[in-house]
Amino acid sequence: MRVIFMGTPEFAVPSLEALLQKHEVVLVVTQPDKPKGRGKKMMPTPIKACAMAHGIPVLQPEKVKEAQVIEELRKYQPDLIAVTAFGQILTEPILELPKYGCINVHGSLLPKYRGAAPMQWAIINGETVTGITTMYMAKGLDSGDMLLKKEVTILPQDTFAQVHDKMAEVGAQLLLDTLDALEAGTLKRIPQDHDAATYAPMITRETGHIDWNHSGQDIQNLIRGLNPAPAAYTVYEGETLKIFSAERLEMPTEGDDCGMIVSVTKKGFAVACKDCCLLITELQAKGGKRMTADAYLRGHEIKTGVLLQ
Repeated sequence: MRVIFMGTPEFAVPSLEALLQKHEVVLVVTQPDKPKGRGKKMMPTPIKACAMAHGIPVLQPEKVKEAQVIEELRKYQPDLIAVTAFGQILTEPILELPKYGCINVHGSLLPKYRGAAPMQWAIINGETVTGITTMYMAKGLDSGDMLLKKEVTILPQDTFAQVHDKMAEVGAQLLLDTLDALEAGTLKRIPQDHDAATYAPMITRETGHIDWNHSGQDIQNLIRGLNPAPAAYTVYEGETLKIFSAERLEMPTEGDDCGMIVSVTKKGFAVACKDCCLLITELQAKGGKRMTADAYLRGHEIKTGVLLQ
């Protein structure tokens, strides 16, 4: 099939590479380049870099819904538009453009976790199973008819980075399976139960602000779900500390305020929360490097009795 692929981040790269094995990708559409790093150098999106490596034309519209962009898409006469984490809403003229419609690879078992950050919220909410759904795109947010699904296990220590990588590979294969079924005429559309839908909103910096009044498990889930970025964080005497890992300690916390540093050892520092203490074992100070807590403590003082904010 003649396919236009729309995607932007690293998560979408396996999907594009999978399509290239069996289909003719005539155009890649991705978000505009953005400045990155301390030097603010303009960097291509991961999908643009992949497309350029394969000699595929690239379109980077600020707004894909603009009339001139739609006309450009029409010139490529696609049989299908495949979408994986593109980052812009497709309007009706685009949805109606290809012969076989627009198929999206979504990072959840729909109708749960519609929205921008389904993988992160699945971990934050303590899910043990997530997955990929391919779906026909419709005007509503992730509300189109479902096609194929594949479950992915979230292990107790999995971070967002680990779940992301597993899901990207599963999504790529499921996209190929979906197109195979489409070509064979065996693909079935399954309407979503909209009453069962849940929402996974965009992750912001404030999402990561640790509330030490929560349970140890909830805080660990937050840390895992935002590792490596934007990272959960807390504030120690006015200094922001990003937290990347924490171990549960069955220490008595009676009389200790939630958020209080109750002990400091060579391995890390323990913080009281609702039902236990958490030993912080990996962190990053503002302007510093990510490091183990024992390495951090060799150069910085952490005092017991301080209440983290």
